[in-house]
Amino acid sequence: MLSRTEGIVLRSSVYGEADLIVTYLTGDHGIISVFAKSPRKVKSRFGSSLEPLTHSRISYFGKEDANLPRLTQSDIITPFHVLREDYNSFIRLCGIIEMMIHFLPERDPNAGMFALLHSLLARIRPGECNTLYYLYFKVRFLGMSGYLPKLDACGRCSKKSTDGDGGKFYISHGALICDSCKADGASAVTLSRAALRFYMSFVKWNLSNIDRVSAPEPLVSEISDLIDAHIKYIMARPLKSALFTEKKERVH
Repeated sequence: MLSRTEGIVLRSSVYGEADLIVTYLTGDHGIISVFAKSPRKVKSRFGSSLEPLTHSRISYFGKEDANLPRLTQSDIITPFHVLREDYNSFIRLCGIIEMMIHFLPERDPNAGMFALLHSLLARIRPGECNTLYYLYFKVRFLGMSGYLPKLDACGRCSKKSTDGDGGKFYISHGALICDSCKADGASAVTLSRAALRFYMSFVKWNLSNIDRVSAPEPLVSEISDLIDAHIKYIMARPLKSALFTEKKERVH
């Protein structure tokens, strides 16, 4: 069966002497991995379309239950090559890619995630800080995937926090824990009142807010550190499944 869609390359892995396994994020098929025949040869018809972050229109062929359908066509829509060429941008985006591969199940349609990643790639400016864009992506991603940290109430007794209160965010609980319910011995990140107020506002923002508002760097850094610690803890858990094992793949 021939399928056509748009995808953003998350990564390419060497397979054999001249072949690649390419992992895409698509809107209508979610994360998919496809087998690309001989793209590493000089005269490959795929050209540079299999480079990470490239947004392409692709076609692939295989049975519905095939682990590795064969990529038959890949036409670049947006190369995003400037992001690959900027070291700092590419390193940060590699972290985003690893997070997506870890959290998202394969072949689960998710147009929202595809649009979110595309909007991030389109707005990042090489050589600039872009911290708010990365933070926006992570917060939206966690919300859409069901892992957004709970900062509006105690994770145990559900006592509501207020914008005037700070608190301690317990990594293993993924939530603020009030003093009455404090989790002794658990790792915690202390959150200031100002940072909590900023976060409560930030989760309601859209991308246009980022273009118009200048957020205080200390607050952005504090929330970014908390979100990164939360993500790191979740990703330290065993993966839901192996993405692929070369010896067991079936190429069609």
